[in-house]
Amino acid sequence: MRPMTALRHAPLVRAVQFRALTISCGSGSSSSLDTAARVAVPPANKKKQNPPVLLGMSESDLQQLALDFGQDKYRGKQLHHLLYKRKVKEIQDFSQVPLAFRNELQEAGWSVGRSPIHKEVTAADGTVKLLIKLEDNRLVETVGIPVEDSKGSHRLTACVSSQVGCPLRCSFCATGKGGFARNLKSHEIIEQVLAIEEIFKRRVTNVVFMGMGEPMLNLKEVLEAHRCLNKDIQIGQRMITISTVGVPNTIRKLATHKLQSTLALSLHAPNQKLRETIVPSAKSYPLDAIMNDCKHYYLETSRRVSFEYTLLAGVNDTVDHAIELAELLHKWGPGYHVNLIPFNPIEGSEYQRPYKKSVLAFSAALESRKVTVSVRQTRGLDASAACGQLRNEFQKTPLLADAKVEESQLEIAVAS
Repeated sequence: MRPMTALRHAPLVRAVQFRALTISCGSGSSSSLDTAARVAVPPANKKKQNPPVLLGMSESDLQQLALDFGQDKYRGKQLHHLLYKRKVKEIQDFSQVPLAFRNELQEAGWSVGRSPIHKEVTAADGTVKLLIKLEDNRLVETVGIPVEDSKGSHRLTACVSSQVGCPLRCSFCATGKGGFARNLKSHEIIEQVLAIEEIFKRRVTNVVFMGMGEPMLNLKEVLEAHRCLNKDIQIGQRMITISTVGVPNTIRKLATHKLQSTLALSLHAPNQKLRETIVPSAKSYPLDAIMNDCKHYYLETSRRVSFEYTLLAGVNDTVDHAIELAELLHKWGPGYHVNLIPFNPIEGSEYQRPYKKSVLAFSAALESRKVTVSVRQTRGLDASAACGQLRNEFQKTPLLADAKVEESQLEIAVAS
């Protein structure tokens, strides 16, 4: 064999090794398969890795994958186009790619990484909520919200989940009542956006990490999904919002990535005592520490922080609460915005939706104290739009709610 021919087939040898060892490569990894081959065989006591998926991989990753299977580099560019422009769901439907390459990918355990839609519910206002059935039969929610503004401009927002359930158990949240199972992988986040685009037959313009789960407890996968949504699906960073109820050490960690996306903090109360009754996890993250971290985030990124404030009738919705909230924000400096959210009723909750006059009075009290404020329009009330509601209707068996698991999630975040 000539030297050049030997070199040409070297990646194919690695690909054969890959298939024989059933190596699992995480989505979005920039490492080549020959690097993976050196570390992929786990000790006998390790859990088996999940099958590798294409969704979430960058164009350069896909080009390297093509080379590792003995294909020309441009085949990776074709894969990228098929995944993110044509949004093809199955490898065998990659008609532009040679059948032999498709077969080799499948034999090696690769898949696109798209899951079926288990249930679709459409509200009268056009909001669509989807239940996506994951590989382990867990159900996860995502919501598509179409908006036309006064200038005739059309937006389509995808509200995506980052976990199956949530361990933080905010008292007003349907997701917390359903328990917690696991973190989502990056491709399981990305596919939610593609599913919304498929349903609406147009591009998603905005993404908000405000669905099921706490994004900061799954920050690695959230950031990988963020990269793909921005670079591969081409949604501008400023059109992406990452929401958190507050997990120690994570807001400053997020700031180091210098994203131009919006940080939204779920505040829900103007003081520590009241916040602990609404958000149990607040006990481990004092309000002053959160505000200090938000100030740091603003100084590091020059991006204002948005504060999500769910108005609960008779609990946190008085003018006095608004005045206290304004004082809290002014104490910690500029760069803040308050997004008021009238409570979306859920079954079995002790909370009530506030009257419209209470919402307007709260908003006016903030505005009169020079706090930028908006009131979120409630969407999809007839589609179980509150986070976690629809999933709870279809997945009757509670998810894992072991206190030890929940504590370990928080401990990992605090220690990291």
